[in-house]
Amino acid sequence: MQPLSGLVVLDFSTLLPGPLAGLMLAEAGAEVIKIERPDGEDMRRFAPMFDGDGAAFQMLNRGKKIVVLDLKAPESRDALLPLLRRADVLIEQFRPGVMARLGLDYESVRKVNPRIVYCSISGYGQSGPRVHEAGHDINYIGNTGLLDLQPGPPDRPVVPPMLAADIAGGSFPAVMNILFGLRARDQSGQGCHIDIAMSEAMFTFGWYALALGTAGGKFPEPGELSLVGGSPRYQLYPTKDGKPVACGAIEQKFWVAFTAAIGLAPEYVDDKRDRKATREAVAKLIATRTAAEWKPILAKADCCATIVLSLEEAMRDPHFVARGLFAHEVEGTSGNKMPALPVPIAPQFRDKPGAKKAPRLDG
Repeated sequence: MQPLSGLVVLDFSTLLPGPLAGLMLAEAGAEVIKIERPDGEDMRRFAPMFDGDGAAFQMLNRGKKIVVLDLKAPESRDALLPLLRRADVLIEQFRPGVMARLGLDYESVRKVNPRIVYCSISGYGQSGPRVHEAGHDINYIGNTGLLDLQPGPPDRPVVPPMLAADIAGGSFPAVMNILFGLRARDQSGQGCHIDIAMSEAMFTFGWYALALGTAGGKFPEPGELSLVGGSPRYQLYPTKDGKPVACGAIEQKFWVAFTAAIGLAPEYVDDKRDRKATREAVAKLIATRTAAEWKPILAKADCCATIVLSLEEAMRDPHFVARGLFAHEVEGTSGNKMPALPVPIAPQFRDKPGAKKAPRLDG
């Protein structure tokens, strides 16, 4: 039996943060029922398509059930009542105030089911001056100082490759706090309202900058921190064919091994003297050979320096294949299959590898 077997989760959310949180609960054994409007949520129409629905939608909603309801219709609340009474968890991701207008806010729901753990996910939380402000991931990392730590060159700033606020500020805290809420319910017999603000966890990612600024008296400038481009030891160095070397040789033993492997001149090994000069010297050396030439040299040195892989290459990496990361599958209506989205749940808590379907509007 899985750890969340027997738990019922009502998932009112759309797009990414809430659905991913619901997916993780489903992967751990919960019965997750997606409440969806009659025309389906927008993610169903996001390309590419897979057997009639968006592939991303199917990845995020694998193994869930569905109840189709127009929440604005008066009769929808009556239809929801049996589900609300037996639910253990409710996840919603509307702007603050929307669920209250629908008569489905926490205070209303707890009158029906005082044991429910009710999780609200929003950009800035359920209270405060920004409560009704529109935003997306890039706004949340931009408004918390995180993006300023390394925005890229001023004339061509770089959009980060991951949705840190959506996933690490929304999905992951939601799951963690839902589990805390369920544990607290075991002790008190009462449910609770969990207020997840996606922006707030971004300050957690600024941990070192916060320590420097608050205790040291000087907040770092963009690109100044050693782990965001300020050090030659933690850097991306393009090879001759343009594929970068990801260097993470922070500790002295790894740095010594790395510099020896690439043949760095002794005057540059002590990077405290002139970080910029050392970085430029390393860059010139790395640019003299292709990624294929550097790969065995760096592997032999075992110095925390590796060739950056594409996602396609990473999915074929023997290590991740051996770990069973893509052994779970999403099955389409025609029987076609694609890899399920990897989630950070220990294998012993998930169902056995195999194929599951995402819910369809037409049943």
